[in-house]
Amino acid sequence: MKEIFNINDLKLVMQSKEKVWLLLYKKGSEQSNCAFDNFSKTVRTDKNEMLCTADVTEVRDIHPEFSITSVPSLLYFENGSLKNVIKGCHSSEQFTAIFDKSVFVAGTANDEKPRKNVTVYTTPTCSWCTTIKRHLQENGIQYREVNVAADQKAAEEMVRKSGQQGVPQTEINGQIIVGFDKTRINSLLGIN
Repeated sequence: MKEIFNINDLKLVMQSKEKVWLLLYKKGSEQSNCAFDNFSKTVRTDKNEMLCTADVTEVRDIHPEFSITSVPSLLYFENGSLKNVIKGCHSSEQFTAIFDKSVFVAGTANDEKPRKNVTVYTTPTCSWCTTIKRHLQENGIQYREVNVAADQKAAEEMVRKSGQQGVPQTEINGQIIVGFDKTRINSLLGIN
């Protein structure tokens, strides 16, 4: 794990690694301490990947650059571009699952129901987006996340499908749910 001291440190790491995970935290904050402790426990072996941390009380030029307004926030960069922001404290197992992008992939069985096609449209600053992703993860639902703040074409496609700009929006086998309508989501996914 590498400690980042400014935006230039971060840019150097992004030049040398394909995937960079940066935990922005505020030392002394309960949520940040939780995130930092659990993030520190994760072990990565992928040589194309780097885990980094930055304390926003000391590093002042990163969070404004990426419009981060609250911490803890985990920023994911791929090939130098910000791809996702995950907010809050997570267990070390959840961090590992996030890194692996294999969040709760279920095994196959003869009586298994067909897998639903689930897409969640999000933005980095949306707390309800985090809530719906956590709900899906807790119920073993595999999904694809689309950050509409970073992908204009995806944002336009989302609005075309639903007629709405707000997030989260969840598409389950072609049906759109705007907001976190837990009852409808559970019904469409067969969650009891």
